[in-house]
Amino acid sequence: MTDIRNVVIIGSGCAGHTAALYCARANLKPLVIEGHEPGGQLSITTLVENFPGFPDGIQGPELIDNMRKQAARFGAEYRTGHLDKADLSRRPFTLTIGKDTIQTETLIIASGASARWLGLPNEQALIGRGVSSCATCDGFFFSGKEIVVIGGGDSAMEEATFLTRFASKVTLIHRRSEFRASKIMLDRARSNPKIAFLTDTVVDDVLDVSKKEVTALKLRNLKTGESWEFPTSAMFLGIGHIPNAKMFEGQLEADADGYLITHNNVLTKVEGAFACGDVQDRRYRQAITAAGSGCMAALEVEKFLEEHGH
Repeated sequence: MTDIRNVVIIGSGCAGHTAALYCARANLKPLVIEGHEPGGQLSITTLVENFPGFPDGIQGPELIDNMRKQAARFGAEYRTGHLDKADLSRRPFTLTIGKDTIQTETLIIASGASARWLGLPNEQALIGRGVSSCATCDGFFFSGKEIVVIGGGDSAMEEATFLTRFASKVTLIHRRSEFRASKIMLDRARSNPKIAFLTDTVVDDVLDVSKKEVTALKLRNLKTGESWEFPTSAMFLGIGHIPNAKMFEGQLEADADGYLITHNNVLTKVEGAFACGDVQDRRYRQAITAAGSGCMAALEVEKFLEEHGH
C-alpha cells in the first residue's frame, strides 16, 4: 500500500506529540509513527515535577497520554510501527514501515534517544523506583540520601556534581581506574567533598525488587574479584544515551555519538526533513525543551509546504 502525506512524524515522545498537535491544528493531517518506544523517555518516568502547568506534578505516562489525546483530537493519525528504512534522496520521501511504503512531502524526526542501561537482572524492574538515567528529573526525590552514579565520562561527572545539591553523599562507581572525563569536569567532581570514588568496580545487580525500591547494589572489584553489597537509595546511570537515528545514516549529518546535526534549531541538510527533541539535543534533554523543538519543527513544516505550493 502506498500513501502520500503532507507530513510524517517519526516518534511519539514530547517532541513528536507536540509536532503532531501543531501540524494537526494547521490542518496538515499528520501521520505519527509511534516507534519502538512509544511515549519515549517519559513513558518510563514516574513523577514529573518540572513540566510547567502541573503544580502537583504528573505521572510521565499520563502526561504523554494527554499529549497524544490532544493531538488526536485535532486530527493527528497514529500508527503503531517502526521505521525500517527511509529514502531522503528525493521528495516525496519514501518511508518503509513494516510491509507498508509511505510517501511524504516533509518529515519530522522525533525518534528520541534511548538511555544506555547496564543490562542487570533487576534493573528494568526498578526504573522509576531508584534506578534513573536522568539526574535533573529525579535527583530531588533523593534529598538527604546516599546515592550512586555509574560511569567515568563527562556525563557521569556532571550527574554526580548536580546530584550533590540533593544527596548527602554521591559515590561514583567506574569499571576502570582511569576516567574518560575531561580534566575540568573530573577536577570539579574530585574537589566536591560530597563525592566519593570507587574504581575498578562493576555492578552485578541492583536490589531490592521485593521492596519495590533500590536498597543496595551488588558490586564486584575487577582486580581482586571480591563481591559485596553496597547500601544505597538510588542508582543513576551516567553512561550516556544512544540517539535513535541509525536509519538515517549516510543521509543526514550526525556527530560522533550519532546525534543528528541541525541548523537554525531543527533544519537538517535535506530540504523538507526536520529533526527535534532528544535525537538532536545532547545538551538539555528535557521534556519541555523537546516539546519546544517539536513546535518549531511543525511551524517549519507549515512554512515549507506553503512555499512549495502544498
